[in-house]
Amino acid sequence: MTAITQSQPIGIFDSGIGGLTVASAIKSVLPNESLIYFGDIAHLPYGDKSVASIQAYSVKITDVLLQKGCKAIVIACNSASSAAYSLLKEYTASRAKVINVIDPMVNLVTRSFAGEPVGLIGTKRTVESNVYKQNIDSANCGIDLRSLPTPLLVPMIEEGFVDNRISHDIIDEYLGNESLKGIKALILGCTHYPLISKQITEYYQGVVRVIDSADVVAQSVKKYLEANDLLNAVAGQEDHFLVSDFTPSFEHSAKSFFHSDVRLEKYSLWE
Repeated sequence: MTAITQSQPIGIFDSGIGGLTVASAIKSVLPNESLIYFGDIAHLPYGDKSVASIQAYSVKITDVLLQKGCKAIVIACNSASSAAYSLLKEYTASRAKVINVIDPMVNLVTRSFAGEPVGLIGTKRTVESNVYKQNIDSANCGIDLRSLPTPLLVPMIEEGFVDNRISHDIIDEYLGNESLKGIKALILGCTHYPLISKQITEYYQGVVRVIDSADVVAQSVKKYLEANDLLNAVAGQEDHFLVSDFTPSFEHSAKSFFHSDVRLEKYSLWE
């Protein structure tokens, strides 16, 4: 078994543009690391797919990232984290560290909001998996988690509707749901949602803390690399962006997040 080295890249994957929020945050705190991002645009959104389908996509993508020598693989998607994390951790074994977006968020929330009502919005797959509730309840910290599926948000964001009348109406309709009344914090249980965090924060007018996973997960990746002496000491190679299909919105988002031209490489999972 070849030892993992500092110079190897970090792999990150999601069904679309949402995981770019995580990739950007990782690049911000770990500028010397080179990233390989896989956007499975051909199969988005994962939130309405079966567990078996999400697991199949995730294993295929993980194979690609392992072939490219990634030392860590970040599942930058809540739906894939809930459906495929345990499988991928077993599948990769010692070849790479697998990091999901749920555990770091649960750790933050249980430390910060013990005994408080906390809201969660996410895809149907994430909410129905009950993974957040199970993990938070197991901490025995008295959090009353109130979960609401918000399936229209991902396609809305992927289509670029993030700050107009349509998006505000949809966001207001969801956040006004009775189940979220009186919460002290709101977990954005999808990596797409930070792209509308400004509108969500404005809705709550500072009364509710809005928590997204990007910075939390980036710090978790940094902590792991530091603890295992895997931080890249010098600037790595350029970042690479793989997609299972091309869309103008993904290319635009990638350029915006990384403040430079990016070259998208199409990679079919089923060839």
